[in-house]
Amino acid sequence: MKKISLTLLAFCAALGVSAQAKKDPKCANVNVTQYEPEVIFKRIITTPEIKGQEVKMVIVKFAPGEVSGAHRHPIPTIAYVLQGNISSTFNGKTHIYKQGEAFWEDPNGLHAESKNMSKTKEAKLLVYFIGPKELPFITAAK
Repeated sequence: MKKISLTLLAFCAALGVSAQAKKDPKCANVNVTQYEPEVIFKRIITTPEIKGQEVKMVIVKFAPGEVSGAHRHPIPTIAYVLQGNISSTFNGKTHIYKQGEAFWEDPNGLHAESKNMSKTKEAKLLVYFIGPKELPFITAAK
């Protein structure tokens, strides 16, 4: 249980999110910065065993108007839009994510494309992966 707690704490820190949010009763009197921490993404991890898992944070940049090729992520994926607006088609559903929004993708879903909605400005994602260290975080779609 201690390893899971440490992993989740690292997860929060990796996203630039603090586990110290005032609304969490366990952290009610902890405030280490002038501004209250803002939780940007939260999800219960249902992986029964996290031991031996690897954490990766990746910056993905999209040139103006760029569209990615089809791909899959064999491990759970959490993305945060640092800059711009991204249109993402995942498992047949298209969503538009704006700067400051976060989203989750289940493992092995078909990511048909991601598109930078701007034709003049770069878009940028911070993507967080956690999974077995021998698995890549991205594979070509089949």
